[in-house]
Amino acid sequence: MLTKKMLEALNDQINAELYSSYLYLSMAARFEALNLKGFANWMRVQVQEENFHAMKFYDYIVNRQGHVILKAIDAPPNKWKSTLQLFEDVYAHEQKVTGLINKLATLARKEDDHATGVLLHWYINEQVEEEANADAIIQKLKLIGDNSSGIFLLDQELAQRVFAPPAAGAGV
Repeated sequence: MLTKKMLEALNDQINAELYSSYLYLSMAARFEALNLKGFANWMRVQVQEENFHAMKFYDYIVNRQGHVILKAIDAPPNKWKSTLQLFEDVYAHEQKVTGLINKLATLARKEDDHATGVLLHWYINEQVEEEANADAIIQKLKLIGDNSSGIFLLDQELAQRVFAPPAAGAGV
C-alpha cells in the first residue's frame, strides 16, 4: 500500500507526464505549421512516450490500491524563435522531469517503499535516454546552423522515428 505522501507525489507525476505530452504536442503543431513533418513526427512520438509514462504511473497506483487523482494540465507555450531554441527547451524540460523523478526516488527511500523504488529505477534510466536524445538533436542543429539542406536532411531522419513501447517484463 502506498503512503499518503507517496500517492500524492505519484499523482503529481502523472500530471507532469501529461503536461510533457501536451508540451510536445504543441511543439509538433509548431513543426506542422512550418511544414517540417519529420520534426513533427519526432514530437508526436514524444507525445506517445509521455502518455505511456503517465499510464505506467496510473496503472501502478491502481495496482497498489491507490486512488488516481487527475489535475488540470497547464497550457504549454506555442511559439519558439528557432528550431534550436525549441530543442533546447525540450532538453531543459527533460532535465526538469529528471529532477522530479529523482525527488520521487528520494521520497520512496524515505518512505521505505521498495516497490516504488523499483518502478522509479526504470524511469531514471529512461530519463538518461530522453536527455541524450534531445542533446543529440541539439548538437546536430548547432552543426547545421542556417543550412536549409541540413534541416531538410535532419527532417527526413526524424521522420523515421516510431514509438515502440517496452516489451512486457522489460523493466516495466
